[in-house]
Amino acid sequence: MSIANRLQDRVAIVTGAAAGIGLATARRYLDEGARVVVADIGPARVAAACAELGYPQPEAADSRVMAGLVDVTDRAQIDALVAAVLQRWGRIDILLNNAGITQDARLVKMTDAQFDRVIDVNLKGVFEFSQAVVRVMSEQRSGVIINASSVVGVYGNFGQTNYAATKAGVIGFTKTWARELGPLGIRVAAVCPGFVETGILKSIPEPVLQKMVDKVPLGRLGRPHEIAAVYAFLASDDASYVNGAVIEVSGGIML
Repeated sequence: MSIANRLQDRVAIVTGAAAGIGLATARRYLDEGARVVVADIGPARVAAACAELGYPQPEAADSRVMAGLVDVTDRAQIDALVAAVLQRWGRIDILLNNAGITQDARLVKMTDAQFDRVIDVNLKGVFEFSQAVVRVMSEQRSGVIINASSVVGVYGNFGQTNYAATKAGVIGFTKTWARELGPLGIRVAAVCPGFVETGILKSIPEPVLQKMVDKVPLGRLGRPHEIAAVYAFLASDDASYVNGAVIEVSGGIML
């Protein structure tokens, strides 16, 4: 099977798919033959992403894209989306837990609201979505769950107590679920991107961002399509014996 069709007709849900790495991955999955649920919060964001992917009418019967309006902190919305995907395409083969936010502050200044919001989206949202989807995959006896962690979850980062905790937690999820779900034919893996050219970096002052770049042996930030390529590999049969892995894609920033 060529790389162009190694995800042929598989059904993939990508959370946080309206921009950045999520959008790049949705595009890559489509390029490799998958049917993709563009899952994100906000109808305008989801509609714009579907149009950018070449499917301005995702509700059309022959569309390979489905608009998935969902708040990953709301289990009822997650369950409703999973049911809608099953009604339309009858299966779910890939879940990419990509949705995530930052609300940065030093420990002494971080509020409970900042801490709780990041935990709810980045950690509990991954738990809720995975739990909803794994029931489907268990019946199929097949599936792949890919979790977006971060180098911050491995090494920590100034001002990101909440974010680092969630990304470390996602690694714990990955290791645990790989043990639990492997016997059911479900693979689980995580990716730890370094600093990537997305909107999430806009809050970082330019001098600080330049210091980050200076630490990368490759001399630049990552690009969304470079992370998407790894997500595509993990979703495919090329990674059929990859389970419980945590893959750092950072340009070597921590060397």
